[in-house]
Amino acid sequence: MTPKPAEPSPTSSRTEPTPTTVPATSAAVVYQSCEEARAAGAAPLHRGDPGYSAALDRNGDGVACDRGNS
Repeated sequence: MTPKPAEPSPTSSRTEPTPTTVPATSAAVVYQSCEEARAAGAAPLHRGDPGYSAALDRNGDGVACDRGNS
């Protein structure tokens, strides 16, 4: 009698999920001046918006590069 080959166990043939890599997000937006923010079409910038900086918000009202604040 010829021995029968062993059946693979259910766990050995199962493929483990491969972790996916999340692509890197674009670099943080930084404006060196309100002129630069306006040229990019981003002004005015509100606190929490990408590119907002307290350095661009002269009067500290949370809105940078508004016409009375540049």
